[in-house]
Amino acid sequence: DYSQIELRVLAHISGDEGLINAFLSGADFHTITASEVFGIPPEKVTSLMRDRAKAVNFGIVYGISDYGLAQGLNISNQEAEDYKETYFEKFPGVREFMYNSVKNARENGYVTTLLNRRRYIPDIASRNYHLRSFAERVAMNTPIQGSAADIIKIAMVKVHQNLKKGGYKSKLILQVHDELVFDVPKEELSIVIPAVKHHMETAFALRVPLVVDFKQGYTWDEL
Repeated sequence: DYSQIELRVLAHISGDEGLINAFLSGADFHTITASEVFGIPPEKVTSLMRDRAKAVNFGIVYGISDYGLAQGLNISNQEAEDYKETYFEKFPGVREFMYNSVKNARENGYVTTLLNRRRYIPDIASRNYHLRSFAERVAMNTPIQGSAADIIKIAMVKVHQNLKKGGYKSKLILQVHDELVFDVPKEELSIVIPAVKHHMETAFALRVPLVVDFKQGYTWDEL
């Protein structure tokens, strides 16, 4: 499975130097962002701080509201608003990306993924506040989540072609979001695992590395 692919896509699309450097450092991403948001050295970040930074990181991807973040972290709306504001101050490229995504959706009626796949968003001009707000979140999220979906599809095609070309018995049997599940004979593990990892990590060139983790077991339930 891809490690934090949507956040990596966000770093790439937004071009935010802070996010890019956090991934390039090779350190724990949520710890680094917590360090920035709370203004303390990484070694002083507590597990609570990391959890809150993680919630904000993923919340940003999905256009979470102050209320939604507050409910998820069991904090006040004001605290949630402060967290988000501090985040945007530390990572201004993300705020600019979100603003431009909504702006482009209003002007064009759609947004695109990194591979130029379109998603039309007619409700972006709705007079209904709730429909319009949801449409704005879709406009912010689609370039990220849609691009992540595009990337794993490219990886799936490359992996399938490689397995077929090599005459392997291994088969790609399932995709679950950012995860691929394979049925692999034991004798092919040492060949197939590095090959799959390579094709997934090189499926698309981002400003930050794509990282793939893998596990093996006799059943999916074991994993």
